[in-house]
Amino acid sequence: MSATQVKAFGTPSLKDDLREINIQRREITSRDVEIDILYCGVCHSDLHTARNDWGGTIYPAVPGHEIVGKVTKVGNEVTQFKVGDLAAVGCMVDSCRTCDSCKKDLEQYCLTGMVGTYNGKDKHLGGQTFGGYSEKVIVDEHFVLKVPANLDLAAVAPLLCAGITTWSPLRHWKVGEGSKVAVVGLGGLGHMAIKLAKGLGAEVTLFSRTPGKSEDAKQLGANHVVISTDAAQMKSVKGKFDLIIDTVPYVHDVNPYVTTLTVDGTLVLVGYLGPLDPMLHAVPMILGRKSVAGSVIGGIAETQEMLDFCG
Repeated sequence: MSATQVKAFGTPSLKDDLREINIQRREITSRDVEIDILYCGVCHSDLHTARNDWGGTIYPAVPGHEIVGKVTKVGNEVTQFKVGDLAAVGCMVDSCRTCDSCKKDLEQYCLTGMVGTYNGKDKHLGGQTFGGYSEKVIVDEHFVLKVPANLDLAAVAPLLCAGITTWSPLRHWKVGEGSKVAVVGLGGLGHMAIKLAKGLGAEVTLFSRTPGKSEDAKQLGANHVVISTDAAQMKSVKGKFDLIIDTVPYVHDVNPYVTTLTVDGTLVLVGYLGPLDPMLHAVPMILGRKSVAGSVIGGIAETQEMLDFCG
């Protein structure tokens, strides 16, 4: 397949810092959309990948999976986009589209493995996929998102990772008017979780170790703040929450939060990728039919739903 040289920012090798490099982008196929990139958010995953913190980085690496731009070309079978449209691309650019997960619009759980926007396997040119730290990107129409015209384009970018990472569990566990939702941690994921849960009509509580974050949390929409190191405050919310979204990215004790779940409540891990330490205590879960679950990004349909909701 023919290709075009494009300027990008990437790491040529493990020993290199981010720098301007040239990469190859494929020419559009019949179902492709070409997007000139106007904005690309910086996710901490980008840095982990560039530095090979998680292993498996293919060099040269070009990160970026929070991409917003304008359509400049479309293939002859594209029906949902035209030249000049605003468009976005999130954390994945392909999947098998035939497995049970893909048929349920859960491409992020593709049973053969979704293709990441960067550091994935490029089935067209071979080698790896390159992300949004570049001039343009070419993506199959199925994985391109429509951007509501009333949204701030720069603000759309973080919705494509942090936003959908928290929106997906909120929707899966059917958060709405009257739901009691808690968020652990007020970082990139946490602030999105508060705003989206509040927008869905939930009563929202922030768990934080830092009293100084209380005012920020309330400005974002939190109804309450509980300092997780304060035993009395933790006791006061025992058995309260229908859903807890735990956004903390490092190892920590989740057991104190499990006790604050109501019967049939669920704690969802979206930030930490390693083994739990200390281990989960089974008794509080068994006695309250409580669950600890995990979730990763979201499917294309629910990502579009989130963008439309924010618009």
